[in-house]
Amino acid sequence: MANVARLEHPKPQMQRADWQNLNGEWDFAFDFGRSGVDRRFYERDGLDRKIQVPFCPESELSGIGYKDFIPAVWYQKKVELTAGQLKGIVRLHFGAVDYECHLWVNGQKAGSHKGGYVSFSFDITQYAREGENVLTLYVADDNRSGAQCKGKQCGNYYSGGCDYTRTTGIWQTVWLEFLPKAHIEKVFYYPNIAEGFLTIHAVTQGTGTLCAEALYEGKVCGKAQVQAVAGNAVLKLPLSELHLWEAGAGRLYDLKLSFEEDRVDSYFGMREIRLDGERFLINGKSVFQRLVLDQGFYPDGIYTAPTDEALQQDIRLSMDAGFNGARLHQKIFEERFLYHCDRMGYIVWGEQGNWGIDYSRPDGVKNFLPEWMEALNRDFNHPAIVGWCPFNETWSNPSQQHDDLLAIVYQMTKLFDTTRPCIDTSGNFHVATDIYDMHDYEQDPTAFAATYEEFAKGGLLKDRFSPRQNPIPGIPVFISEYGGIKWDVEGTLESSWGYGDGPKTEEEYIARYKGLTDALLDNPHMFGFCYTQLYDVEQEVNGLYTYHRKPKMDISIFREINSRKAAIED
Repeated sequence: MANVARLEHPKPQMQRADWQNLNGEWDFAFDFGRSGVDRRFYERDGLDRKIQVPFCPESELSGIGYKDFIPAVWYQKKVELTAGQLKGIVRLHFGAVDYECHLWVNGQKAGSHKGGYVSFSFDITQYAREGENVLTLYVADDNRSGAQCKGKQCGNYYSGGCDYTRTTGIWQTVWLEFLPKAHIEKVFYYPNIAEGFLTIHAVTQGTGTLCAEALYEGKVCGKAQVQAVAGNAVLKLPLSELHLWEAGAGRLYDLKLSFEEDRVDSYFGMREIRLDGERFLINGKSVFQRLVLDQGFYPDGIYTAPTDEALQQDIRLSMDAGFNGARLHQKIFEERFLYHCDRMGYIVWGEQGNWGIDYSRPDGVKNFLPEWMEALNRDFNHPAIVGWCPFNETWSNPSQQHDDLLAIVYQMTKLFDTTRPCIDTSGNFHVATDIYDMHDYEQDPTAFAATYEEFAKGGLLKDRFSPRQNPIPGIPVFISEYGGIKWDVEGTLESSWGYGDGPKTEEEYIARYKGLTDALLDNPHMFGFCYTQLYDVEQEVNGLYTYHRKPKMDISIFREINSRKAAIED
């Protein structure tokens, strides 16, 4: 499969041996008039262009690089299937498709999905046949409609400010999976550190016995089995060795699951989260969260990392700079990235790319909540994810700030996941939240520190948006966006953008960074910070690295500033 990108398994926590990667060359067509359905493109034998999946047509890696608005596109690929592959269930997976898609298999409608950030699949067993099969996908996308999440995809032709190049269509791996009829549908992991066991809740198709075997560094350290009842199996897996997942140390257990003929390779981490007043505890220990904003953009792939190594590199670059985690900002990241976070002990917050939806529309909740719940369902088992943040900066205008919606989504998040905290809307304006976070891009370190001086001494937290939102005494607090220091090291962008006036020298830059960061590390009532940002994205030049991931100055300087012990830390 020469010249095919992203051949690694896209779902490391639910991996079966019998699968087929469909990345590579697909037939492709633009559908600017959205007339392809009427013209029965799904009955055509081939389309007029070629594209490299999983890269969006706006990207250079797709082989197309079309940057204007694209209302709709078509994909088609021919796939050979054997009689053996058709004996059980044939499932077609899409890592992510932006935004609304419809699938035909051999000319027959096989399913549809709405949502640009989450993974989904179709059971195509009844449509598939031995020999050649034709998969045809139609995708409609309109990030200016007010009806869909777009994150940081720009609503204007040119990127500007903190909005960047758009993504249309397939932007993550496409793959086939071949399952027995009796199989594990999904699993949820609940670690118990005090007692040293893992509870597994599996949803199954068919009847049978669920078996689980845990291994640590190749050594078996736990086995258990249970009979599935009414499509559910709840299993307690005692561990003879307890290794904790911590920041900087993933310590993952391998997990082998079986259910009748079905075999699944998975993994888990023993990690618990608890809020204790103003402290955020990981495994009972107060760990200061030194986070950085990561927006998940790439110069050549836009939303899609060109390689699996590129995903790992971004984590390493962050850790090299003294951060122990990230806010995954305005985008639901792919599962391979989360896998590497799990493996490397890298703390992350899961966030939806909520910008773009007009919440005053009657379909606002309908277009947001299902996709968000799909994200929670997909990513629940990742120990690296320490909290959820469905919204970011909803502000106080009719299209964004709907208090009832924020409360409903918060309540649904907590109903689904009782193991993690949830921030209703990062920055502003809070309605129902477990954590009080704020965004503060004050560039003067003295003025920045003065804002939080009273709070540091045990007084009230000062919020510049008061009385629109008022701090909640006694709950954890952190500044989840700050800094954003503008530094166009390459000096090539006329439209370069950042927060405030950029420093004139490297010395001024470092002094500003240190002053802002020290004010948060030294505050005994702050459990963390999130600096904006890890790397530049297009015209936004406030990263510690350039868009091509080159350090702007000696990165060890920032590692030293970030890494020292914080006042709230054990």
